[in-house]
Order: sequence, then structure tokens, then C-alpha cells
Amino acid sequence: MKLLLISLCLFLSACSVTSKRFQSPRAGTTGPLIISTKEKAGAKGSLPSQQILAAPVAENNTSGLEALRYEKEGQYLVALKEFVSLSVNSPAKPNQEFYRLKALEVTENRLTEDELDKVSSDSDFGFVRGHALFRMGELSLQRRDTSAARRYFSSVISFLPDSDIAARSQESILQIDSVRFVEPKTIGVILPLSGKNGAIGQKSLRAIEMGLGLDSSDSRFKLAVMDSEGNPDTARRSVERLVKEDKAIAIIGSLLSKTASAEVSKADELGIPSLVLSQKSGITDVGPTIFRNALTSEMQVHHLVNIAMNEMGFKRFAILFPNDPYGVEYANIFWDEVLARGGSITAVQNYNPKDTDFRGPVQRLVGTYYIEARLEEYKSLTKDKMQNDKNKVLRQEKASDDVLPPVTNFDAIFIPDSAKTLGQLAAFLSYGGVKNVKLLGTNLWNSPGLAKRAGHFSSNLLFVDGLFNQSENFQNSNFVQNYKKIFSEEPSLIEIQAYDSALILRQLILGGATTRDDLSRKLSELKKFPGSLGPLEMSKNREVLRPILSLSLARDGQITPATKNMNP
Repeated sequence: MKLLLISLCLFLSACSVTSKRFQSPRAGTTGPLIISTKEKAGAKGSLPSQQILAAPVAENNTSGLEALRYEKEGQYLVALKEFVSLSVNSPAKPNQEFYRLKALEVTENRLTEDELDKVSSDSDFGFVRGHALFRMGELSLQRRDTSAARRYFSSVISFLPDSDIAARSQESILQIDSVRFVEPKTIGVILPLSGKNGAIGQKSLRAIEMGLGLDSSDSRFKLAVMDSEGNPDTARRSVERLVKEDKAIAIIGSLLSKTASAEVSKADELGIPSLVLSQKSGITDVGPTIFRNALTSEMQVHHLVNIAMNEMGFKRFAILFPNDPYGVEYANIFWDEVLARGGSITAVQNYNPKDTDFRGPVQRLVGTYYIEARLEEYKSLTKDKMQNDKNKVLRQEKASDDVLPPVTNFDAIFIPDSAKTLGQLAAFLSYGGVKNVKLLGTNLWNSPGLAKRAGHFSSNLLFVDGLFNQSENFQNSNFVQNYKKIFSEEPSLIEIQAYDSALILRQLILGGATTRDDLSRKLSELKKFPGSLGPLEMSKNREVLRPILSLSLARDGQITPATKNMNP
């Protein structure tokens, strides 16, 4: 008897709870409304994954040892059948409970889906058949197969009608149903309508209303509007309400990077297609129901480098960027894009975005900061001046800017910063002797007064944007004309993207997309859609691709479309 007890203890030590064969997907990629048995700690009929079972009392039989050995060897179905039998037939009541919990632990943590299917249909597995069905329901939710999940949960209720797991199955069914039923003409909107970003949110909202045709009395669409307040938790709860209470077929929003991740993770979890207006990097990677309609950093850099290299023939580039999230992101994307196209980055320098004196960063960029690196060249150029100067240290500091010529082994400099900072940098570049190179920038440069800020570089600028309000497309756009008529101002790119997002949903729904799955599929297939400023198309990464313009300055200082024959 003593030997048997020692053996049981050794087996229990070897068979402590191990990692699950089915790991839950990462947050934001699971199916809608997953209710995990592991999260219901203490619920009757379930076993928390980290619970360590107490050893059974000694009995004069070897069935328990054999069952534990089968489990250790990975023969889970054989072990499970033994555990179920022992949970009923063990003479000692404590042992019955021990083996019952072992049976639940194996069912919930160790079995593959095929094994769960066998268990659910075999009467030899007794009470765990209901738990196998429940686990299959959970796995179906992870695959977004809500029909199969509902069927499995219904079977649990039929098999174990008065159990706690049946009550949990009923709860899952109710939540599945709340997600499945939609109002095809109801569009959810989550925007920052109050606080410091409230003005942007309000402008986006009125553009969405126009896109859905709500300015017309015969519109059949309805908006369910939520104020995110710029708070991630509020935004997350708003998504849940739009799905469960308003039964919206889709959501437009996620305007702020601060709230975007919270919104889209909940939206994808609940399986509702969302058109995101945020530029936050990687947002569509969250899941297959997340789409974006925004001018992203990747889009801008891709177009900018394409023009610079393929149309202007540039091959060598320098990068001068602010050491902040915006500058670092754009610098890295630009570097990768240039290398991918066979170009080279010959100089890189960052600067403190709070500084106004950029003499040091510019000198480092063009090789005039560290005299010792070019000492022989410096000595040769300053030989005559050095003869009468007694203070060599001061002489070097004073004369280096004038004597050492800048090393400009690049055709263009990429500066991902505002037009204001461009003006300051341009002045220091001119002072440092940098000439005849292009300055490349983002849509931040598309602002009034750019010519005055650019100084000597005004004829050597190239930047990109999705909006040029002097273009024919802009001036002749029905949306732009109506917006100006109603609000007495021109729409910005944000309003245009909000309008186009609503227009896309409106046309796809009127075209027959009456379920969330149908709408997601049609969004993925979007091609040559007539947007407010030109054709729109959905990329394989679920990004709305829109026309991007190359811009420069004309001789009169006005922003104008860049031409292919721009002088390098």
C-alpha cells in the first residue's frame, strides 16, 4: 500500500498541467465573443488551467496508475476514458472528484479538435461529452464560424440541460445572436466629438453624413454616432454598443492614433467591418475586418521615391529628420524604399525637434563638423591663413565653415518635418554651402507661405499630398462644391476621406451587401470606385489607394503639380 501511494505521487508530479495544444490567438485576432472555460475560474464543471490537483487517496487497484501513465505518454483519449470510468467507480469519494477534474482538464487542455469530435459522439466518455462540445464551440468562434459555434452550444444545452456549462452555453448563444443580427442601413460612427480634437471630429461627421446622403430627405440610411472623447476605453465600449444595441453593419472612425488600436481590436473581435481614418502604422494588421482610408506614411514615401528615382533619375539620398515618432517612422520607411529600388543612402542625421539652431546637425550631415576627419584637407586649404593666427583652436572653429566645402554626395535630402522647420533647415543648409540638391518632403509642406520659408531652395522642392485644392479634380468635385456651399469653407483631406468612406459603404450596401461578411468581402474587392477626387481601389493589405500628387513651387511661389522635366 505504501509503495502504491509513492507511485501515485510520482505520477502526479510528472503529470502536472502542461501547455495547451490549442493556444488562444493573440488579442485582437480572436473570433467574436469567445467565452473561454479557462476564464470561468471556480465554475462548476470547469478546471482553471493553473490549478494543481490534490493527490488521490491510496486504493487497492492499478487503474489510476495506468490512466496517469497513458496521459504522460500522450495517449489522451485512452487516459480520458479511464478517468471518466474512475470518476464513477472509484470506491473513495475524494478519488472520484480527483478523476472527474482530471477528465475535465484533459478535455479542455489536451485534445485536438478531431479528438474532441470523437469524445462528443462516444457514450463511453460520459459527462465530458458536453464539455467536448463546449470546447468545439469555442474553437469555432475563434475561426469566426458562428453557425457551427451556435450548433455546438445548443448541443451542450440538450446534453447537460441543468448544468452550469449549459448556462454558459446559453449565454454564448445570446451573445452570438446579438452580433449576428444587423440593420443593413445603419452605419456606426466613432469620432472624437468633444475635447481638443472635437472640431476635427465634427467636420468628419458632417462629411460622413453627406457621403451617406443624409442631407437628402429620401435617404434610407441611419447613423449611430458615438463620441470617443479621445479615450481608448470609451472607444472600445462604443464599438460594443454599436454592434449589440444599434446592430450597425459597419463602423467609420478610429480617427485618432490614441484610440485606434482599442477600437479596431474590439471591432475585429466582434466581426464588424470598420473603415479606419487614422494613419497609425500597421492598423489593418489587427484582422480581416479592418480597412483603412487614410493617406499613410508608406503611401507618401512610395510615391515620393518613385518620382525621385524613376522620373528624376536620382540614386543617392541623404536623410535629415527630427528625432520624434513621426520623423523616425518616415526616415525608416524612406531608407527601406530607396534601398528596395536600388538606390543608396549616403548621409543620415537627426536633430532635436525642439531646437531652432540646426547648425550642428547640418554640419554633421555634410561633413564639416569634425575637422579632424578632414584634417589634411583643412590644413591645405588654410595654410596661408594659419601663419599669422596665434590661437589655432579658435581659428579652426571660426574658419572651418568657410574653408571646408560641404560633402554633398547625394542628389536630394529627405526632410520629414513641417514647413516651418523646413524654413529653418533651409537657411542653415544655405549657410553651410549646400547647393543644387533637391529637398524632398511630405504633405506637411503643402501649406501657404512655403516659398518664403524655403528661401534659396524654393525652386528645388518636391513633396507629395493627396490633395491640391487648385486642381481641376478638386474644384470640379461635386462633394467639394456642395461642402463649400453648405459650410462656406473648403474640405480638408480628412473630410474627403470621411466622405469617401461613407460613400463606399453606401454604394456597396445599396448594391446588395446586407450582412457584415458580405460587406467585408465587397470592401476587399473594391476597384475603380469613383471617389470624390478620383478612382479608389482597395489594396491586398486592405488600404484604400487614392490618387497622390507630386507637388513643387512655381516661379511665382505658388504650389503647383510637379512636372516630369523638373531640373534635377
